[in-house]
Amino acid sequence: MEGKVILVTGATDGIGKQTALELARLGATVLVHGRSLERGRAVIEEIRAVTGNGKIELFVADLSSQRQVRELAAAVWAKHDRLDVLINNAGVYMKERRLTEDGFEVTFAVNHLAPFLLTSVLLDLLRASAPARVVTVSSVAHQRASVEFDNLQGEKRYDGYDAYALSKLGNVLFSHELAARLDGTGVTSNCLHPGVISTKLLRTGFYKSGDSLEAGAATPVYLASSPVVATVTGKYFVDKRETRSAPATYDKSLRARFWQVSARLTGLGD
Repeated sequence: MEGKVILVTGATDGIGKQTALELARLGATVLVHGRSLERGRAVIEEIRAVTGNGKIELFVADLSSQRQVRELAAAVWAKHDRLDVLINNAGVYMKERRLTEDGFEVTFAVNHLAPFLLTSVLLDLLRASAPARVVTVSSVAHQRASVEFDNLQGEKRYDGYDAYALSKLGNVLFSHELAARLDGTGVTSNCLHPGVISTKLLRTGFYKSGDSLEAGAATPVYLASSPVVATVTGKYFVDKRETRSAPATYDKSLRARFWQVSARLTGLGD
């Protein structure tokens, strides 16, 4: 991965941090995104020390804010003339309904709208860097979700798990639709379930522990770096193997409508 530039969101903790570390070991220039400047600085120093790779950079942004998502993209554009891989990893689990500064439900905003907006604003940079890859971390929870367009923000009723599952379904719908829209550009789009991994999110939302962070990072790192999947696009992976995602994710009309709504909510038009 020498010479490759990779942005990993949510990379100061959990699966994202381990993913950044593993990619740094492979020699990539890794752009570590986090919410906290202090924590971010500590993490990049740790990754540098562990891997011996000095090409680790910190980018700070709160992905619940669309203004800060745009600022993150602008900072990447300003510092780099290429982006080989974007890994949309950052995610939250909210037990109670809360709204962002933009007026959106936090889980939907951070887990779906943020990667949708970030990817969209960075898309020309990815195209210019082709062959390039977009990797989106979803969850097996997406299989338990259904889309109610009049309740995307929990306007009618809210349940923490349902909101999380919907956001993860959104990840897969977005990833598959993005692959179709990028056909022939040299930019691939794939998504994944990382496994049931011992992370802060898992403990917060599900009150249990799981597999190691190394296991959780295995599939994101594989999709970001393996030559085996260099031209594979529009797929969902579990344990580094292509797997069928939920039936709803193959509904082209649903994908198109979900994209249209997401574009409107992020100010990208219809």
